[in-house]
Amino acid sequence: MTKLSSLRQDWLGNIRGDVLAGIVVALALIPEAIAFSIIAGVDPKVGLYASFCIAVVIAFTGGRPGMISAATGAMALLMVGLVKDHGLQYLLAATLLTGVLQILAGVFKLGVLMRFVSRSVVTGFVNALAILIFLAQLPELTHVPWTVYAMVAAGLAIIYLLPRVTRVVPSPLVAIVVLTIAAALMKLDIRTVGDMGQLPDSLPVFLLPQVPLSLETLWIILPVSATLAVVGLLESMLTAQIVDDLTDTPSNKNREAVGQGVANITSGFIGGMAGCAMIGQSVINVKSGGRGRLSSLAAGVFLLLMVVFAGPWVKQIPMAALVAVMIMVAIGTFSWNSFRNLRSYPKSSSLVMIATVIVTVFTHDLAKGVLTGVLLSALFFARKVGRVLHIGSVSTNDGRERHYTVTGQVFFASSESFLAGFDFKEVIERVRIDVSHAHFWDLSAVGALDRAVLKFRREGTEVELIGMDEASATLVDRLGVHDKPDAVERLMGH
Repeated sequence: MTKLSSLRQDWLGNIRGDVLAGIVVALALIPEAIAFSIIAGVDPKVGLYASFCIAVVIAFTGGRPGMISAATGAMALLMVGLVKDHGLQYLLAATLLTGVLQILAGVFKLGVLMRFVSRSVVTGFVNALAILIFLAQLPELTHVPWTVYAMVAAGLAIIYLLPRVTRVVPSPLVAIVVLTIAAALMKLDIRTVGDMGQLPDSLPVFLLPQVPLSLETLWIILPVSATLAVVGLLESMLTAQIVDDLTDTPSNKNREAVGQGVANITSGFIGGMAGCAMIGQSVINVKSGGRGRLSSLAAGVFLLLMVVFAGPWVKQIPMAALVAVMIMVAIGTFSWNSFRNLRSYPKSSSLVMIATVIVTVFTHDLAKGVLTGVLLSALFFARKVGRVLHIGSVSTNDGRERHYTVTGQVFFASSESFLAGFDFKEVIERVRIDVSHAHFWDLSAVGALDRAVLKFRREGTEVELIGMDEASATLVDRLGVHDKPDAVERLMGH
């Protein structure tokens, strides 16, 4: 596919589906952007302007068509301390620095680090987000009149039953419109979008953060910006992977990192907070028929138009309608197969998935949950690889020599097994160690080899190493001591 045809497909390949999906996403973004602003301790317009700006900019700069980015709860939680201690202007400066750091991550191609995130971690991340999305709706479902439950039930009925009749219009959009009209006609006393906070009544304007240009300012915002950049990229990369799977199409992770950075810098310049990709809104978009870049652009544009020019109507949307949409997202996001397959999948994979879910849900911190999953995956992998090391031996030359054959990977997790494979007390003249089917990976591996060779020599046994590959030999020459003067003393630390 040529670049021109790819651009045409991204922008014009699904106009009707992208525009309708964008309207649904925009409606669902409004209360979330207001809620996230409240979490961060800033005016609702900071989150709304950020969501508009990031969604529009990422449509042009992002690496994953059809993915929605805006102000998010994960990012808002990280801003609380900075806003409380230093105010909004420092938050805007931190947003600009966050964008710069994310652009650098994309330029240096750090998107490739996603290959170290296992499928079990991604599944755990998805399940945790589904649970968090559902839990976030509970405040709207507790201590409320029965009419709220009726509205939510009616909304879910429309969302799930309408597609069986027609798919001309996204069912979540129909649910929002129908419930809004019903609430207005019946004059129901239930919470609406207008109850969440004051909507802005003007377009955003360009501004520079009013902070001193000094090293002191940098040290204040750098820790927050670095954390925002990492969490934002992590959530965006994992969301991109999920949308890849949903649409069976690839994405450019490094371009996405640069795009997120550009979007956040632009947001900071119009008085918005930092944001990133949103799993819930991205799933709404895809489920509503959105596939191309136009869906993200439409979501951002409709969001701004609705809050600025159609505020009186938007304020009438009952929260129950949006709760129904978000419950649909939670149900559709959760990987139900992952629990059905717990018994058939390897225990280590299941444990990684469950640990990722538990840590993410209880800390409400996606970064901690994913980090837990990645570390557990690495430990299980190291344990598994360390077990496949095999050392065989045969006695030759009438018992005066022994030939050892090492097969497998020698590194920190298998170095002790490597040493245990040799009989250092056997009285023989010569030992030959064949490592042509082995590889030495790190300092622990080289140290184990040094100890093995020197233990044999200490017993008066001559040692010959054969078959070492070039990469292992380079590492052993640089770090090993068994062929250097005073090797025993150096190894023992004397």
